[in-house]
Amino acid sequence: MSAVPLLTSDVIGLTKVAPFSRRGFMTATAAVTAGYTLAAGPVRADVITTDTRGLNAGDAKIKVADGEMPGYFARPEGVANPPVVLVAMEIFGLHEYIKDVTRRLAKLGAFAVAPDYYFRKGTDLTKITDIPQLLPIVNSKPDAELLSDLDSTVAWAKSQGGDTSRLGIIGFCRGGRTVWEYSAHSPTLKAGVAFYGPPVDPPNPLWPKSPTQLAPEMKAPVLGLYGEADTGIPVASVEALKAALAENKKTAEFKIYPGAPHGFHADYRASYRKEAADDAWAQMQAWFKKYGVLS
Repeated sequence: MSAVPLLTSDVIGLTKVAPFSRRGFMTATAAVTAGYTLAAGPVRADVITTDTRGLNAGDAKIKVADGEMPGYFARPEGVANPPVVLVAMEIFGLHEYIKDVTRRLAKLGAFAVAPDYYFRKGTDLTKITDIPQLLPIVNSKPDAELLSDLDSTVAWAKSQGGDTSRLGIIGFCRGGRTVWEYSAHSPTLKAGVAFYGPPVDPPNPLWPKSPTQLAPEMKAPVLGLYGEADTGIPVASVEALKAALAENKKTAEFKIYPGAPHGFHADYRASYRKEAADDAWAQMQAWFKKYGVLS
């Protein structure tokens, strides 16, 4: 029996999208040159690009238990003690969309850091062009190691002058799941925002508890942003997570966008829905302000 890659709900949502015309998309060469992954399908020509004016941005080397983890950071220039926001990526590695999100957060006043926590696999995930090749790599990441890598990222940001007493985390797709997991793990986290993070995991011994199972352990308020038309994350599973959190008296809010598919914030993909993406970004800012991450 050949091993079939474990199709997680975030991946089902990525791969089952409505058909679209190729017009308005970059050529593969242009997309690669611009630093985008090709595994998620063709890259939209009118992606959002955020400049580095007024920012310090670039590559980071983050000390972890077994070496150095690469990352990307962006922070406002000349600002002492900016709040720290972790950016948890999708399954595609540290490509241009995730870097752009860190710059967008820096423009809001945050010291944003996106750690490349799949680096131990020795493969540049951004260069892999199909999802079945990616899955065995990302699905073999143990939660314990992931959480430790995020803690190391927080320590690095603090060593660089970030104010980790105002710590937030934002994540997309698999990174949305990471937000829920980290919110149950970190006693210092002030708030999290999960964009379409799967509430339930497929069986995987490396992932002991799904976000829904972790409801009793949540330590920080989380905002969950989901698409009603997500083919991998049914609204019922989001409602079950919401109910589990409410039952455990945990602070969480959810917004489900009518007609929006998985990846509605990903402005480089065909799944992008501008109205939902813009509203979700505004909701994120309000959430972080409410819980003292952003001023």
